[in-house]
Amino acid sequence: MNVRQEAQLAGPTDRSRAHAAAHSPSYFSLMRAAPEQPEPGEELVDFCIPCNPYFPTPEVFGILENNLSTILKFYPSDADTITAELCGVLGLNPQTVVMGNGSTELITWIDHLLVRESLAVPIPTFGRWTDQPMETGKRVDMYPLPENQGFALDVDAYVNFVRHRGSRVAVICNPNNPDGGYLRRHEVIALLDRLVDLDLVVVDESFIDFVDAEPYPSVANEAAIRPNVVVLKSLGKNFGLHGIRFGYMVANPALAARVRRALPRWNLNSFAETVVFMIRQHMSEYLDSLRLLALDRESMRYQLTRVPGLTVFPSQGNFLLVRLPGGRDGAALRDQLLDEHNLFVRECGNKLGMTSQFMRLVVRPERDVRRLISGLYAVLYESGNRSLSSVPPPLPTPTPLYDPLPASLSTPLQTQTLLQAQTPLYEGDRRFDMLSAVPPSV
Repeated sequence: MNVRQEAQLAGPTDRSRAHAAAHSPSYFSLMRAAPEQPEPGEELVDFCIPCNPYFPTPEVFGILENNLSTILKFYPSDADTITAELCGVLGLNPQTVVMGNGSTELITWIDHLLVRESLAVPIPTFGRWTDQPMETGKRVDMYPLPENQGFALDVDAYVNFVRHRGSRVAVICNPNNPDGGYLRRHEVIALLDRLVDLDLVVVDESFIDFVDAEPYPSVANEAAIRPNVVVLKSLGKNFGLHGIRFGYMVANPALAARVRRALPRWNLNSFAETVVFMIRQHMSEYLDSLRLLALDRESMRYQLTRVPGLTVFPSQGNFLLVRLPGGRDGAALRDQLLDEHNLFVRECGNKLGMTSQFMRLVVRPERDVRRLISGLYAVLYESGNRSLSSVPPPLPTPTPLYDPLPASLSTPLQTQTLLQAQTPLYEGDRRFDMLSAVPPSV
């Protein structure tokens, strides 16, 4: 009997307790609590933290490693210098951009400076959009997204809700977290038009880079010229560098200046500066990483739909929301996957508008998904010899964004070929439009 088997018989591990104590414990805390050195092929696989698995490339990491002593030893440039470089790459006006030490820092300042009394937000969504304003005594009007509609946001119904509640600020996350639901650009612009009288409308586009439903999904260029719109962006998620806390917001010059004045002059670190100044040289590798992730998302969705009883929701993020078979507790399943299979997943029981029957699974390469599928089968249907014939039928699955892959596909190459034929990937020299979303002139 190995150490892990003994730990399982003994009860919950330190990692399980860490998982229970926080909705998403850090990777470092999980590694510190690991009971043993894993066997090759059994290393911890992270399906929890929504990070790009294909970027940075080994070359980019090599450059960072070679410059580590300089990065750590010297002060970074001021935020204006780093922001100017980012704007030069994205084609944005620096007067409309504010960079922060992670998007959550910007959410905090948006709440302190631009939200006066009330804020409307669809739920489930990223927790800081409900928690942050409540912490400062604002009224938070929560609009429930219906599960039977795949958690899709109905613009008309949401606008009516905002009017009925008298909310002065409205927020949407596009794509939404944790379900990956996406509003097309023209729908978001229609929402902005109808809420032009509010104090503020925030469009959190932290996961917009992963959208491939249309070529220019962002409304950042609209925010730069509208009186009451802020678009929020994340860089760590897109670049696969969560450890570097950096993100930015786009707004008209007056709103941007108001937030910029509140921030410290040196609120960005040297790692953030180094990566920003590397973007130009590694743009093509970054775009390639998004293409690979789009293929993985469809392949992973297809594999998950074949797990009996599992409901998989359509997503344009770099994660997939699933509903467990009837009555299964996500917290217990999460801990079993971690302790018995070294798989780190996000159970959504602490998200407003969700229950413990939901899990958010980050998109990962095929080799990791095979381990996930194997672990799910083992925990759901092999524990206690539970028969597959006793699995209840799944809830009706919302209309997928793409046609399901045929079951006859037998090799990854066949799967990738078909996905390339049916998935609208980026065309032409799109540069970093997924970040700036400034459509080219036509």
